[in-house]
Amino acid sequence: MNLAAAKTPGAGDPFFMTTPKQAGFHMPAEWEMHDRCWMAWPSRDDLWPDIAATQQAFADVSRVIRRFEPVTMVAHPAQVENAKQYCGTAVEVVAFDINDSWTRDSGPTFLIDGKGGLAGTAWRFNAWGNKHQPWFDDAKLAERILHHEQASVYRSPLVFEGGALHVDGEGTLLTTETVVFNDNRNPGLSRAEAEREIRHALGVEKIIWLPGDPDEYETNGHVDGIACFARPGVVLYETNPDPDDPHGKVLQENWRALRAAKDAKGRSLELIPIEEASNVVGEGDIFCRSYVNFYIANNGIVAPKYGIPADERTRELLARIFPDREVAQVDISAIAPGGGGIHCITQQQPSVQNLARGI
Repeated sequence: MNLAAAKTPGAGDPFFMTTPKQAGFHMPAEWEMHDRCWMAWPSRDDLWPDIAATQQAFADVSRVIRRFEPVTMVAHPAQVENAKQYCGTAVEVVAFDINDSWTRDSGPTFLIDGKGGLAGTAWRFNAWGNKHQPWFDDAKLAERILHHEQASVYRSPLVFEGGALHVDGEGTLLTTETVVFNDNRNPGLSRAEAEREIRHALGVEKIIWLPGDPDEYETNGHVDGIACFARPGVVLYETNPDPDDPHGKVLQENWRALRAAKDAKGRSLELIPIEEASNVVGEGDIFCRSYVNFYIANNGIVAPKYGIPADERTRELLARIFPDREVAQVDISAIAPGGGGIHCITQQQPSVQNLARGI
């Protein structure tokens, strides 16, 4: 697959004939300061078992994040007033045509240059391998958000999603093979082609490839349900305490890859286990049981809870790992049936001032 031939930057875009990396942009770590968080309002009855409960849960997440940083909720024009009613006046609501509500994946991956410049990579979005129709408005969402923010746009030829990547802000990226090389996204893509494009699209130097999850249907194994950076050189990785659970074996394979990896600075990774909510009773085969799927906000950690004893153990662990941030948990029982969690429904817009939080 020739990615170079697939590039179609538009006239007037500052990355015409160049890439973000060449222009001095990079994706900062999630723990760096944000100007805001982007979310999208759920409204499709065919995708949610109880749309009213899901809307309430999205509103709950938005209001908790708003305690730490501004939140902008994208809503379909027909749903703007509904979103405002649920979210309240503290959450900004803007009208864009959208199909679904996963801004981590359909929204832009924001970039900064450390000089006050804001840009973003708009990945090619195909609804995780054409799993949900329609998705064509979501494929345009990244550019619409970037234009709304008057940010420069880089149109990547790679079919990819924000939930498939995590960065440490020092040149290292985590991703999974089951997403990037899946025939439902990038058939025939070579590792060399993928690495070149990801490096140039995000300004990273080192890519750590995890095997992913071949059995996970909805995203084919997004990394944000497997592992994330807590700070440079430190990775939280999900575990399953049941030795007979097939998913536990999948998670072990990813742990082995992390244990063998080195980051862009040549460091071996410090690995901290975080258990998944393996014993929660969820509706549907794609129910998200991931505790590692949390959002790092300014001065806060917004984390999932399910109403089980593991919730408190997770809260205590996150409080130890992020001692300078308040850990706020939100029940995601009405979000998890859609196949994702809090990280999946959020997308941080970094501060152009690049003022790093204490880590």
